[in-house]
Amino acid sequence: MEMKTVTLATVKEVVPLFNAYREFYNQPSDLEQAEQFLKERLQKEESIIFLAYLDAQPVGFVQLFPIFSSVAMKKAFLLNDLFVAEHARKQGVAMRLIKECYAYCKNEDARYITLETATDNKQAQKLYEKLGMKIDQDVFHYIKYW
Repeated sequence: MEMKTVTLATVKEVVPLFNAYREFYNQPSDLEQAEQFLKERLQKEESIIFLAYLDAQPVGFVQLFPIFSSVAMKKAFLLNDLFVAEHARKQGVAMRLIKECYAYCKNEDARYITLETATDNKQAQKLYEKLGMKIDQDVFHYIKYW
C-alpha cells in the first residue's frame, strides 16, 4: 500500500473517491463540483488530503481540516472525511489512512485530532477505538444546521 499527499497537480486522482463518499451520504453525483471543492480547499490551504493506493490504483482517502486550540495555543485537526472504495475494504486501508493522519498531526505538533461518526457506525467506532481514540466524556458538542 502506498500513501501520497494530494496536491493541485494530483487532485483528479481523489475526485472519484470523494464523489463516491458524498454519494454514500445520499448526495447527488457531481464530479465537476467535487473537483472544484477539493481544489479550493487545497488552493486556500484549508485541508490536507492523503490518498491510499493498492496496485497503483487510488482506493481510499482521508481529509483533515486545520482548527485551533486557543487554550493550548496550538493547531489541531478535524478528521472530516474518510472513505475506502468497497472493493478495497478489510485490507487495512482505513487504518493506514488514520495512522498517516496521526503522523502528520504529531509532526505539526498539533494539540489533538478529532472526528465525529454516527452513533450506529459500530464498525468505524471499533477502528477508532483500536487506534486509541476515545469518546470525549468531558465536553458536550453542540451544533446548529442551516
